Amino acid sequence: MDFGPRLSCEVITLKLHHPFRLSTGVSTTRTAHWIRLEDDQGWGEGTIPPYYNISDQDMQALWDEKSHSKEPFPDDLEQIPTWIGDQGPAPARAALDLALHDRIGKNKGLPIYKLLNLPAPAPISTAFTIAIEDPEVMARMAADHPEFPIIKLKLGSDDDISRVAAVRSARPDVRLYLDANAGWEPDEAIGIIGDLEPFKIEMIEQPVAGNDIEGMGYVQSQTDIPIVADESIKSLETLEELARSGVQGINLKIMKLGGLGPTVRILKRGRELGFKIMLGCMTETSLGVTAMAHLAAMADWIDLDAPLLIANDPFKGVSYDQALVSVPENPGIGIVRRIGMG
Repeated sequence: MDFGPRLSCEVITLKLHHPFRLSTGVSTTRTAHWIRLEDDQGWGEGTIPPYYNISDQDMQALWDEKSHSKEPFPDDLEQIPTWIGDQGPAPARAALDLALHDRIGKNKGLPIYKLLNLPAPAPISTAFTIAIEDPEVMARMAADHPEFPIIKLKLGSDDDISRVAAVRSARPDVRLYLDANAGWEPDEAIGIIGDLEPFKIEMIEQPVAGNDIEGMGYVQSQTDIPIVADESIKSLETLEELARSGVQGINLKIMKLGGLGPTVRILKRGRELGFKIMLGCMTETSLGVTAMAHLAAMADWIDLDAPLLIANDPFKGVSYDQALVSVPENPGIGIVRRIGMG
């Protein structure tokens, strides 16, 4: 779809290897948008989780507007936020932000991490995510992937304790992250977390509703296990609220925050406030995940396994040596299009 001479878009249906069940629902596909600046100067991705309730038309309205803008593309990172503005869905802004970062990096001959003056990301282990299934199924999936020293379990449904117990029994060696996707009430979360303590849990993401920052802090006050905000962290303003609540960690995602620029600003401020940092992703292609992986040297936890969950990833970028994620050194984001995929 061409919006004008400056920007075009492809809508891609990503097919998942397995149904992906969260506390918010189950999916077998994901809709992704790939945008290209004129002459392939820069590429960006906007992926919509179904629970965001954002339509293709919502996404495309912003791109159509920007395609017909007479303002030149930014040549410096500092110009990107003003050029994009603050209107439109966060994933639509993220796609523009990624494409503009990619363009500037290519023009300067620099990979994203160098463009952002960040440390070089050494290969680092990602968590491998297992969606909600019956306990024995989750245990079998954990046992079938011994190459991953870190596993993240999606919870927030009935029988969560049995799920964790089954996986811990199948993989006594594994580092366990848990993600309730806002599936518990505060008092319920405290009870469940107490029951989970024997299973050596490293961190717990978003136990309660995203808008219940007070509840997040309350849960953190009752456990030494780091509570990590995901749905609750949307901006610098919510970051400051979370700092006052006492929550120990934040999970940053490019699609949620509106691009690399906002993500880096929140990451740096989060470090100043003493948060532990997790870099995560939606179910995205290697385009979005590679962009995020350029920030890996600044993080405590990495959850960038989305390309491993997709059967038809249209891009090649980050590489996986079992659990180790490596970032390409090509200028810009560093991705290339796979022929015949998507």
